[in-house]
Amino acid sequence: MTTITASMVAELRGKTDAPMMECKRALTEAAGDMVKAEELLRVKLGSKAGKAASRVTAEGVVASCIDGNVGALLEVNCETDFVTKNDSFLALAKAAAELIAKHNPADVAALGALAYAQDNFGPTLEDVRKGLIGKIGENMTFRRFKRIDSGAKVANYLHGTRIGVLVEFEGDETAAKDVAMHVAAMKPVALTSADVPAELIARERSVATAKADEDRKVAEATGKPVQSDEIVIKRIEGGVQKYLKEVSLFNQPFVKNDKATVEQMLKTAGTTVKSFALYVVGEGIEKKVDDFAAEVAAQVAAAKQTA
Repeated sequence: MTTITASMVAELRGKTDAPMMECKRALTEAAGDMVKAEELLRVKLGSKAGKAASRVTAEGVVASCIDGNVGALLEVNCETDFVTKNDSFLALAKAAAELIAKHNPADVAALGALAYAQDNFGPTLEDVRKGLIGKIGENMTFRRFKRIDSGAKVANYLHGTRIGVLVEFEGDETAAKDVAMHVAAMKPVALTSADVPAELIARERSVATAKADEDRKVAEATGKPVQSDEIVIKRIEGGVQKYLKEVSLFNQPFVKNDKATVEQMLKTAGTTVKSFALYVVGEGIEKKVDDFAAEVAAQVAAAKQTA
């Protein structure tokens, strides 16, 4: 049987804002699987369990570079927030983004092989990275990057150092920058509903179906009217369609004027957005969560053995 620790409960509660005991029950039912436990909470608690689902815990920065009609976006990770304020670390991230824009490396390994010197380290970017690891005393990695070079214009937006956006567009630059800011705030997953990945749609339909089943069980147990299968199916598909509108950029209400959608704003501005890229530091990375109580207990036990 999987042991559900206090730190696991705290992590799930931080992600979902769900009550502590509900988090513990979900983790127990999911045998400690954090992703499955989140889904179980969404089924039982609905939208209340999704308020903080996008929170991330890994540290690092997002850097960006625009060089003519070429745009680059890069995520560089480190172990602690302290290092994200280190001048050498920030210089490394900035330089790496510039190298991506100028040289179009095929992958992270090719990026590391590019010529670069900093802080008396070199002659490659990878040599500088390794040198700074020794100097600062903390691991750091180039996690991922995106480069846009299609001949269209490119706009970028950085929200501090933790969120970065690239927008490929034709038309008005101010409108494109507004879209980049909107993407950072609203975090769409695709341009249109048709572009939303199938696995995300399947997951949303699965959650909606499970929620409908849960509601039916509650109705049967309390003697309330049970909805027909046709109504339930329409309700599930209605929920999926609502989700698609919420996560597709063109369908989202524009952050600067929620009376219009992003698509309507762009039409008024005579601007076409062809694609976008969004990086949030640590997205999808699980950071080790220390179980403080267990650590103290282990230290006490070790002290007793040596006494």
